[in-house]
Formats: sequence, C-alpha cells, structure tokens
Amino acid sequence: MRSEFLPFSIPTIEDDEINEVVDSLRSGWITTGPKVKRFEEDFKAYVGAPYAVPLSSATAGLHLVMLALGLGPGDEVITTPMTFAATVSMIVRAGAIPVLADIDPDTLNIDVEKIRLKITERTKAIMPVHFAGQPCDMDAIFAMANKFDLRVIEDAAHAVGTEYKGKRIGSLDSLSVFSFHPIKNITTGEGGMVCTRDEALAEEISLLKFHGMSKEAWKRYESSGTPNYDILLPGFKYNMMDIQAALGIHQLAKLDTFISRRTEIARFYNTAFSEVDEIKTPEPVQWDHRHAWHLYTPLVLVEKLSINRDRFMEELKKENIGTGLHFKAVHHHPYYKNSLAIPPGELANADYASDRILSLPLFPRMTMDDALDVVDAVKKVIAGNRK
Repeated sequence: MRSEFLPFSIPTIEDDEINEVVDSLRSGWITTGPKVKRFEEDFKAYVGAPYAVPLSSATAGLHLVMLALGLGPGDEVITTPMTFAATVSMIVRAGAIPVLADIDPDTLNIDVEKIRLKITERTKAIMPVHFAGQPCDMDAIFAMANKFDLRVIEDAAHAVGTEYKGKRIGSLDSLSVFSFHPIKNITTGEGGMVCTRDEALAEEISLLKFHGMSKEAWKRYESSGTPNYDILLPGFKYNMMDIQAALGIHQLAKLDTFISRRTEIARFYNTAFSEVDEIKTPEPVQWDHRHAWHLYTPLVLVEKLSINRDRFMEELKKENIGTGLHFKAVHHHPYYKNSLAIPPGELANADYASDRILSLPLFPRMTMDDALDVVDAVKKVIAGNRK
C-alpha cells in the first residue's frame, strides 16, 4: 500500500501562473480586464474559433447559450444522461425540457441513433457531451440537426484540446461550452468559455454575461475610456476575472504537453487492465480524433465481484488511492428521477454504466510509479473480492 494518499486529480500550477496572478494583483486589474481579453484571443487562436466569450464557469456558458438561442418553455433539448447535472439543470433553468437519449455502451458518448428516436416537433436543439474528452459523432449529429432544423450546443466541458477529424472542438459550426474547473485539462480556478462561428450570438452572450452593458465596458476605467455606459438588455454577472485569466494564459500554453502526459498514463492503464476480466476499459471512437483524456473512466464489472462500485471505491481509498465518480447518471439523482420519470430500461446502457463507473487518478503531475500503484491497488481489491 502507498504511504501517502494519491488524489484523483491535482492541478498543475507552476511559477509562471503564480507570477502572472501576482502581477494582476499588483496591477490593480483583478476583475475583468486586459488579461481576460488576452486569454480570449489566445483561446480563439488555439481552437480555431472566430469568436469566444470568457465566463465565470461552463455552467454560466450553458445558461447564456440557452438564452441567446431563445430556448424556453415548451422547447425540448436532447442530451445525454451520462454527464454532470449542470448540463441538464441549465436546460431546466431556461424553462426548456431536457430529453435524455441513451449512450453507446463502449465509448459512453451519446448514441446518435437514440437521438433520432427522441426528436419531436418540440425539439429545438441537441446537446452532445464529449465524454471524458473523446469527441462525439459530430458529422452525424450535424446531419441530423440540419435535417430537422435544430441547433447544436456542444457541452465541451471535458474537451479542451479534443480534436475531431483534424479540427479542434470549438471550431465547428455549433456553440461550444468549455470548463476550466480545477480538475479539467487546464484551469482558471473556476471559469468557462463559449466558442462560436456566429458573431451575433457571440455578441448576445457577451451582453448577457455582464448586466447587458455595452461592449468593452471595462475600458471605461482606462485613460482611453469613458465612465459612461449603456444597459442594452437585462443581463447577469457571469464575467471572468483577470486573476482567473492570468492562470489560463499559461495553462493554455501547456495544454498539449498536459494532454500528452495524460495520454501516456491512460495508455498504461489500458494495457495494465487489458488482462483483468473485472475491468472494462474505455473504448476509442471509430473516427479520426485526439482524445484529451480529461478522465480515465473504466467500468468495474460488479457482477463478477462480491462488492458494489461504491464499496470498491472505499476499498481503493484504504489503499491510499483517490477516485472520482463521473458520473452517476442524471436520471438517478432524486430531483431528475422524479421530474423526468424515465421508464425502466429506457436508458439501459446509461443505467449499466452508472452503477459501475469510476474515475481513477489522471493528471500531469503523476509519475509512472503513481500509476503503477493505482493498478496494483485495483488488482488487489479485485483479488480480495471476487465471487
């Protein structure tokens, strides 16, 4: 057993991020200012998006995208049950109706054929989630959206750095919402970004994020600005701060290195667990892609064990190995179990995964010895709990 606890995730924060934050504190610009603008421009260039809007979180981004598209009461939005609750909660908070389509049992991404079965005359949008950093079948989703005149909103919270057929997520003809939470591939502490090719939508989201205040209103405190401003619509307080963007500027520059390291560890896990019958490793999608490996999420085949998944995680903790739960299916949470009332068996693949999934440690600061400790602990727990 390890002598020290290995957390599920630790952000990689180095001296250049720290120094940039300190520079922001000393400059006087600690809320939205020039570093937010710099991070926005850097992120646009990285993903290949014409427009990007920095925000306080990906949840804020999902909320504003719903509003900017005019989605509301009576409108249906099709999404996946294997996601964090924010995906579905923001559909609900916009007044719309979440409709859950089942997942592919191997990749855990939303099943495009199941999307088709859920489309009605009330459907207005499809919201795929690139699960764990692996891209959904976007060509098929766009074809379906075009056929039925639907908008596509990519919940790209897992997909910073993900590529689909040679294009980075964020550059496609959709609205893409990214997260920079501390467990994500890059972090700004908290934070998010919406990317789009639609200038009008980007402008609408920019207005909504900060009280509906006229564009670049933060410059009113600079020598070149004016203290005057106009409120163009009722908005929110969802703006990113410079002390957040100070982290993001340097994190983004390291993203490809981070992904390379994550990929190395994920491949080690895949090889090590290939001979373990009680573990189902994540399967790759069949199209050209780059997996960002935000998460490593095997399924524990509890039918072959004498303990359930939750107990399995507890046993790993006793071995000083941290884990995460990504995710308990949305319709298994009390609120959505009651409000959505999904019939038994309707989302069978999501139900199966939800009872077996866990996230093993995966972050760039891990050593291969750390990864070996994880593998050894998993094998030990399995050996002690086989039926």
